[in-house]
Amino acid sequence: MADNLPLASPSTSTNHDSMTKVTDMDIDSLVHCASYLTLQDISNMALSCKYLNRVVYSDSIWRRLYREQWPEQEPYIISQTSFPTAREAYLGRYSDLQRFKFVDPLVYDVHMGIGAKCSDFIFSNNSILFSQGPVIKILSIDKLLEGKTSLISLNDHRARITCMRLFPLKETSLFRNEAQRNENVLVTSSSDHSIRLWWKGSCQRCFRGHNGPVTILSDKLLGDGTGKVFASGGEDSTVRLWSMSSGGKRGGQHALKATLYGHEKPLVFMSVVQHKASLLASMSKDSKVRVWDTTISSDRSSCCVGMTCIPGVPVGIKCHDSLLYIAAGSSFVAVDLRTMKTAFKTSTNQPKLFSFDILPSKFLACTGGVGRAMLWDIRRSIGTGDADPMAELDGHVGPVTHLHMDPYKVVTGGREDPYVNIWDADTGNQTNILRSSSNLNLDGGGCGCCGMAADGFRIVTACFNGEECVVNFRDFNNAVCYGSFSENVTGSKFWCPSTSTYGLST
Repeated sequence: MADNLPLASPSTSTNHDSMTKVTDMDIDSLVHCASYLTLQDISNMALSCKYLNRVVYSDSIWRRLYREQWPEQEPYIISQTSFPTAREAYLGRYSDLQRFKFVDPLVYDVHMGIGAKCSDFIFSNNSILFSQGPVIKILSIDKLLEGKTSLISLNDHRARITCMRLFPLKETSLFRNEAQRNENVLVTSSSDHSIRLWWKGSCQRCFRGHNGPVTILSDKLLGDGTGKVFASGGEDSTVRLWSMSSGGKRGGQHALKATLYGHEKPLVFMSVVQHKASLLASMSKDSKVRVWDTTISSDRSSCCVGMTCIPGVPVGIKCHDSLLYIAAGSSFVAVDLRTMKTAFKTSTNQPKLFSFDILPSKFLACTGGVGRAMLWDIRRSIGTGDADPMAELDGHVGPVTHLHMDPYKVVTGGREDPYVNIWDADTGNQTNILRSSSNLNLDGGGCGCCGMAADGFRIVTACFNGEECVVNFRDFNNAVCYGSFSENVTGSKFWCPSTSTYGLST
């Protein structure tokens, strides 16, 4: 049969230009193909070449995305002449929703009754996880949007929960098939000396080994490949490493891989080093920081590969690339983990810091003080002298104890302030101010925000008035009415007022 096959000419066998390429298709055909792609796929397509970038700008693609994301608003928004293209309409609305620029989100209050404050809020898919004393609460977002309240309580801990983390299910022995690849397990530490791993509404593992309350958990898993571990710190001044792959209901009893000694005071913060997943930074109450190489098999302090100390009460630590950012007292510093030398140190000119966070993608850091927070450009903080903040986020009552940062917004709140403030991460302008509870009496004083978390278009806050705690959930996805902050922005100190607007009037 091979003799009957036509012989390929030298030109066709070697000339790849004669082959059909995706760019040989006309734009209409490619636009139709793009209708099956996700927003991430379309973004990648725009970066591939100039021709496909032209395809991505087609109005039909962005109308379809708009219709899928906001079916109720699509006819109204797309018809507005202030948006030159459907792409600008989509991106403009997406950006403004991320910054909470609207005054008509869906709002739900859940009264938690008389008792302890709610804290440690985490968004997990369509649920909100948080703690109230020794109890884990799971609040269904889908049920809230239906006007119902579905609240699950997990009661295995016997004392106050101190920390909560989500880790991938695939790193545990509970993982069974690819359908579970995107699921997470919840790991909690408690003053009852235990750590528990939760999945599907029940405790799957209990880890014991600390000789006192467990105070903190690592923010990420340690290690590469299989056999990853998480770290914990406690009032016994030890760092302990636990295997995620121990099997059986009693697997937690055999999961302790190492105990690291060296700290002299209780542990308060931990952060996994980004550029090398085996390195862990830990900070104790005396503001001493140690860096551990968890691949070194030892139960002694020889695992410690670096140390430093920052004066003042510890506020927080964050790792990014090869730098460790540390906030303590009234200043924050960056330490080069390769040399353990100070890369820069900045005094905030505030008597005391209460919160700290960084946004590496925009080279921003934020510190919370009394009555205000401050934004800092990390790139300008060179050396060890004082630096000027990029923006002062004023208007708070008491200390700013809660911070959230993402590429669109900065959210600030305090335990003495019943309001939460929203700021544009690009400009420092205030975009909104939210009551931490829409119906709890805030006029009696002593009522403030005791916890919060933000995720995309959604935010959850908790307000405690000394007796009762109320959890407030807001979903801005279908909001359409702009607030006064969007129409008349004065800007924060050191920032020029924003000049960009998407011109949507309601």
